[in-house]
Amino acid sequence: MISDVSFDGFPVAALDFYDDLEQDNSKAFWDAHRSTYEESVRAPFEALAADLEDEFGSAKIFRPNRDIRFSKDKTPYKTHQGMYVSAAEATGWYVQLSAAGVMVGLGFYNAPPDRLALLRKVIDSPSGATLERMIGDLTAQGWALGGDTVKTAPRGYSADNPRIELLRHRTMSLSKQYGFEPFVHTPEVLTRIRDDWRTGRPLVDWLATHLSDDGTGLR
Repeated sequence: MISDVSFDGFPVAALDFYDDLEQDNSKAFWDAHRSTYEESVRAPFEALAADLEDEFGSAKIFRPNRDIRFSKDKTPYKTHQGMYVSAAEATGWYVQLSAAGVMVGLGFYNAPPDRLALLRKVIDSPSGATLERMIGDLTAQGWALGGDTVKTAPRGYSADNPRIELLRHRTMSLSKQYGFEPFVHTPEVLTRIRDDWRTGRPLVDWLATHLSDDGTGLR
């Protein structure tokens, strides 16, 4: 991804845009403020993606429109802007901007049943200790573990399994909130994102390896 715009941080106008959009999520508002989105949101994300591409790979900047075909909520626009860099299928790094500020994340957002079953086998194997350690290291540095989970033990696992909290995950993400810290409006946020993604790379690589279907993690 190539951008002619240097990344100097996210403008205050970008956060204000989403604050206003939450109050008036309409096509009329969007049309009246489209230039704000393009200049204060889209362009900085394109510049950020260009600056990170050499190290992490090409980024996907998500469309602002919501898919409302099967949703009861018919508001047309997302109230955040996200950017995702893939390390493997459904696994990688993320940046999000919204009225709540800036957030970075990493992990996996989807796994077919066969791969999720494989991942759970790995979590329940000796290799699962490595995952526990990496997650513990990240949470100690201010990351928060999240993702969709089942309420009870997955089929085939006991509720008293020592890794039951990890086994419950259907998706797994770790996120770190920058919020409205002054640095999000400066080039320093690029350094923060890059450093945090680097810190999380071992976990991303672990997930990418163990969500594969070759069984290499079962040891």
